[in-house]
Amino acid sequence: MAAFERKKTRRVLIGNVAIGMDEPIRIQSMTNTKTADVKATVEQILALEKAGCELIRSTVNTKEAAAAFSEIKKEIHIPLIADIHFDYRLAIKAIENGADKIRINPGNIGDRKRVQEVVSAAKERQVAIRVGVNLGSLEKELRETKGATPEALVESALKNAGMIEDMGYDNLVISIKASDIPTAVKAHELLSEKTDHPLHVGITEAGTALYGSIKSAIGLTQILTRGIGDTIRVSLSADPVLEVRAARQILRTLGLRKEGVEVVSCPTCGRTDIDLIALAEEVTRRTEDIALPIKVACMGCVVNGPGEAKDADLAICGGKGEGLLLKKGEVVRKVKEEELVEALLTEINILQNEQTLF
Repeated sequence: MAAFERKKTRRVLIGNVAIGMDEPIRIQSMTNTKTADVKATVEQILALEKAGCELIRSTVNTKEAAAAFSEIKKEIHIPLIADIHFDYRLAIKAIENGADKIRINPGNIGDRKRVQEVVSAAKERQVAIRVGVNLGSLEKELRETKGATPEALVESALKNAGMIEDMGYDNLVISIKASDIPTAVKAHELLSEKTDHPLHVGITEAGTALYGSIKSAIGLTQILTRGIGDTIRVSLSADPVLEVRAARQILRTLGLRKEGVEVVSCPTCGRTDIDLIALAEEVTRRTEDIALPIKVACMGCVVNGPGEAKDADLAICGGKGEGLLLKKGEVVRKVKEEELVEALLTEINILQNEQTLF
């Protein structure tokens, strides 16, 4: 269980998925296909669903992309969010074609009249609006008077959210993003004090798969452990599926979500007589899309392994040409080295079936 409490925010419905209030922190990602390519976009979203994605955003930068939303929606099972920049007409078209939420920066949509048209379309269909402001897209006047600061980010977000509220609509989510971690953390602290709208959190432009995951984990941990955040995205220059897996791991490590297999493994040493690195990597790969909330240990020797793995639901401990299979710290049987992974997966399948029955 997490040792910190989340701030209570308003409950907002995005399609059939609720966020805020007492809802779990939801995992979001974004497609990197051409949205107008319905087949490719649907295939990517289905892979993301399998990995644990709960909300998906796709860019709407052309009329064809907006039109594709109606076809994409027929094939997927999670809410679809339209990412809009500059053209307010595309926001309206995306809403008309079934977008469950739209992401806009009112500052680059145009004048107030255009924003009002988008808000009216969203209000008519009760489509949530995410007001998204990035440090790089601050209004010129704010950048000149306050600089690229947390205070400027928060002021921009609240001003734009307030404009939409003044138009009679408050079905809102807010996001403020920066690539610099101290700026992002401070901005989220300030914003959380000033609003009860749900917050979508992330570290933007984090980087490639490895380094971006590390940077996101550091930044998001500081934000989430302050009780801030209702949806989360790990932004990576990589396959979006890796974003979802990283997000799930961050939330699980912090005790904020339980779903998924947690694989722990020893760093190996001179006592290791099996290829533990390859074995642990295979176990991780073959369990990363399993939602069963269990802990699995992969240990390199039978000397310390059983003791170190005693708090795991299942464990394998390597020996010379063979290993031990353990359940709740108790030895189940000896298994040949080449059969260890399959033996472990068989036990995981048994646990999955038992959970399904009950």
